[in-house]
Amino acid sequence: MAENNPFPGENNTGHVWDDNLRELANPPPRWWMLGFWASILFVITYTILYPSWPVGQQATPGLLGWTQIQEYEQGVAQVDAKRGPFEEQISQMTAEEIIADPGLLQYTLASAKVLFGDYCSACHGSGGQGNPGYPVLADDDWLYGGSITKLKETITNGRKGAMTAHANILSAEEIDALSNWVVEMHDGSEGSAAGWELYRAKGCNACHGEKANGVLAELPGGEVVTVGAANLTDSIWRFEPGGFESARHTIMYGVNQPGIPETRDAVMPAFGSVAKVDDVEVRKLDDQDIKKLAIYVHQLGGGG
Repeated sequence: MAENNPFPGENNTGHVWDDNLRELANPPPRWWMLGFWASILFVITYTILYPSWPVGQQATPGLLGWTQIQEYEQGVAQVDAKRGPFEEQISQMTAEEIIADPGLLQYTLASAKVLFGDYCSACHGSGGQGNPGYPVLADDDWLYGGSITKLKETITNGRKGAMTAHANILSAEEIDALSNWVVEMHDGSEGSAAGWELYRAKGCNACHGEKANGVLAELPGGEVVTVGAANLTDSIWRFEPGGFESARHTIMYGVNQPGIPETRDAVMPAFGSVAKVDDVEVRKLDDQDIKKLAIYVHQLGGGG
């Protein structure tokens, strides 16, 4: 083929296709060759200085002795050194004192936001807006009270409310009447006299309170006594989407009722609980983290 090269004098290989497509034999540009040899030199230097070649179960250590774990530990140490003074203050102050200190409060909220994302957002949403079936934390509606004390208690011990399933206790007419009355109350109405009478006659006030606001008693310090029953007098529905059918479902099948597949599931885990891992007692969150989260949720929802 080279003997029949139609482009004599051209630096090509003699391979020609379709009459004029040919393979040239020109050398690469000098800059390209310099970059090529420089890259080879870089690789050789890198493998000498840093861990690179696998030898058995480990890699060659490199002359610099650098490791990712070492760099990570140094970074953690730097962060801990910055956080240390703030963490020390938080450990020695009450939640109320922290809230009163703007600078320390800002640090606490920033730190707790990470904890909230790790432990709470899966159920309550990244901004406390509440995922379907879980309480909203960004409003001022609290099932167990929104004070710092109550919030720490909730985060530490968890919550598992209960409501009796009334499908076999009340008649269909009574269930419909109570469901309609609950909708009236959530819509801002004072509720019909017949509804209030049925509400009390069937013992709903034992959990939801005499005012149907979920409060059984108000204590002098502002705390309230509650069993976690929903407030029926506001516009907030514990279980979405709300309305007649939602209220009817809850009344019929209750909340956390064993043996009833249709019951509402409403369980919050205890983040202060102790578990044994390899015979070592560990907690999901320590007291300091629980204090931070309580402050974060308190500020998120405006307290209460």
